Amino acid sequence: MALIGLRIALVLADAPLALRLSHIALLAASPIILFGPRRALMRHLDWRALVFFAAMFVLMRSVWETGFFQGFVAPDTNLAAMPTVLAVSVLLSQLISNVPLVALYLPVLELAGGGEPAMLALAVGSTIAGNLLILGAASNVIILQNAERRAGVTVGFFEFARVGAVVTAVNLAVYWLFLPV
Repeated sequence: MALIGLRIALVLADAPLALRLSHIALLAASPIILFGPRRALMRHLDWRALVFFAAMFVLMRSVWETGFFQGFVAPDTNLAAMPTVLAVSVLLSQLISNVPLVALYLPVLELAGGGEPAMLALAVGSTIAGNLLILGAASNVIILQNAERRAGVTVGFFEFARVGAVVTAVNLAVYWLFLPV
């Protein structure tokens, strides 16, 4: 928390020193990595989840490099317009999950000249998307698998969607009401 506070203070002070989020994560984890019980740490890591996320990023980079994703875009579509970014991120996340969607959409936004508003719409849309259906966020799948394996709790697709649709609708309404479109 102190490092995040320092980052915020540096940004607000317009300081020339930039503390990147990746540096904050590395600094926060370094005492555990350097001085912690490495074997116990390695034994308790969720290797399946780590491999799953790594594979997702490799797959999405491959999809981008092949041009597969770009083939579905109409030439006259403004992919950097905030409503488009929001709609695409919420809907497409339900098919490929929000993290891979962001990995695919960021290069699109860069090519389309999308600025801060488009990036904000992508962040909001992909976050909101995780609430709608189980597949909207990989974290949903991981959490529900662990709940079933460890506690015997099973949450079905429609049970999740019934609550997720309400949460998503409320989040979208708040976004449209309070943030510029």
